Amino acid sequence: MSLHTHFIPSLIVFLLSCPSYYSLPGISEASGYDALAGRVFPWYPSTIQGRNFGSKIMSSKMGRSLAAVKTFNVNDYGAKGDGSDATEAFNNAWKAACSSSQGSVLVVPKNKNYLLKPITFEGPCKSSIAVQIYGTLQASADRSAYSKDLTRWLVFENVQNLAVEGGGTINGNGKIWWENSCKVNDDLPCKDAPTALTFYNCKNLVVKNLKIQNAQKMHVSFEKCVGVEVSGLTITASADSPNTDGIHVTRTQNIKISSSVIGTGDDCISIVSGSQKVQATGITCGPGHGISIGSLGDGNSEAHVSDVTVNGATLTGTTNGVRIKTWQGGSGSASNIKFQNIEMHNVKNPIIIDQKYCDQDKPCKSQSRAVQVQNVLYQNIKGTSSSSEAIQIDCSEKFPCKGIVLQGIDLRVGGKAAKAECNNAKITEKGNVSPSCT
Repeated sequence: MSLHTHFIPSLIVFLLSCPSYYSLPGISEASGYDALAGRVFPWYPSTIQGRNFGSKIMSSKMGRSLAAVKTFNVNDYGAKGDGSDATEAFNNAWKAACSSSQGSVLVVPKNKNYLLKPITFEGPCKSSIAVQIYGTLQASADRSAYSKDLTRWLVFENVQNLAVEGGGTINGNGKIWWENSCKVNDDLPCKDAPTALTFYNCKNLVVKNLKIQNAQKMHVSFEKCVGVEVSGLTITASADSPNTDGIHVTRTQNIKISSSVIGTGDDCISIVSGSQKVQATGITCGPGHGISIGSLGDGNSEAHVSDVTVNGATLTGTTNGVRIKTWQGGSGSASNIKFQNIEMHNVKNPIIIDQKYCDQDKPCKSQSRAVQVQNVLYQNIKGTSSSSEAIQIDCSEKFPCKGIVLQGIDLRVGGKAAKAECNNAKITEKGNVSPSCT
């Protein structure tokens, strides 16, 4: 093993255990260093791959020696990586890493396949922790293994200062769940299915460079989290897989999603109630149902989403583009939302606000209450629509949409101008807007 290989894990643990050195000379957000990741995980994004950062540490006069490495390899706890059940080994390895008073690294080796039943990696942990997934995590296909909780497979819960990355694969083995979905077979009763990867009540979280595929239901969900950086995810499932949202955000604040490729059978990104300060940039979406805020207000509930920015996305062949969807009878608001610099390629319903969303077999009854949609900007959105109506804004008569701005819109269908259908909305158009609501 090279000196560099020995040095990097020690450097990681040293920095984890020495928060006074989190801010280092010459490392800044302007130089490409991520602010959140640098504050919590100082080796991101370039410590492992780049050597300059390590050289700066070595050459500085810190007056301290490097801490002993604290690496926890799942194989050392009995995991074989041959496709056999590794749930107990992963649980024991996590407990050891989480209870370490020093920063710890949990390693899932490369070129190995680990079968896992539902498992919760629970905190709080005694120090910061990184989970390096180099191999493959594969869900058990035995549906009876989920008898205690049908809604989750892999869960990180109540963990602060957590990084999950490594370039490996998380495979939800979802085909058996899709085949037994009422959305695929009308004769079957509707039952829940597990989200492949859930982060619940986590703070200061980095999730990057992972392949997540064939989830039983949603692929990755951030629930009740604060301070999240997501990047470099590749999320895939067949276009006809039911309810397989790529990234789901609920009751989460301060989350940035970037440089990710998502193609599934449902929303590429879905943002629902309780979420604030959500950013998405550099997103490639398709197949799927587009990028959605909502649905909100189902079951006459109160919902709030605010300060969402999607800036820089390419959508191809999706059944919706950028969408806000709310149920009749709900309350609350969806406000301060920006969709900017987006390319559409053969997208059905490229721009849509639907305050009369109804996802059930029976028609939804007309109701006067609605989630208020206000202060929404659509800017520099261009490309092609597969539907004749490229803009559909259908708002409530009692709670009309307010502050909707269309700026620099150019959407066409079959080389010709598309149409716009806009009802019960106060809309301002700036610059060239085609199709126009006026």
